[in-house]
Amino acid sequence: MSEHKQAHVSQFEPSHGTVNSYIIGFASCIVLTVVAYMVATSTTISNTAAIAIIAGLAIVQCVVQLTRFLHLGAEFKPRWKLLVFAGMLIIVLIVVVGSLWIMNNLNYRMLHSSDQLQEYVESQDGL
Repeated sequence: MSEHKQAHVSQFEPSHGTVNSYIIGFASCIVLTVVAYMVATSTTISNTAAIAIIAGLAIVQCVVQLTRFLHLGAEFKPRWKLLVFAGMLIIVLIVVVGSLWIMNNLNYRMLHSSDQLQEYVESQDGL
């Protein structure tokens, strides 16, 4: 009876990584960071390619950190961590995309209204 209870309890306990798992995750993150730095400081790679490579490396590093350090996806049932992470990711994407959209819109309005602003300033002779 105690074996059944112990197996049942261990199913819902949070999983912790081993020291070897943490060392592999840490080394992977260091290597990915160094490679991203080398790409950023390289003069032989175009800016567009460098941005794409660095973005790809950032995604890989995010996955490494989520799986090695936060143990996302390592639990059995229920997958609450995964649901919370998906909700957080949606909120972050909404904030980032919304901010970029607003900044782009403001930039567009400032560029196209500068001619009108200049005409208004020139028409105000009495100032």
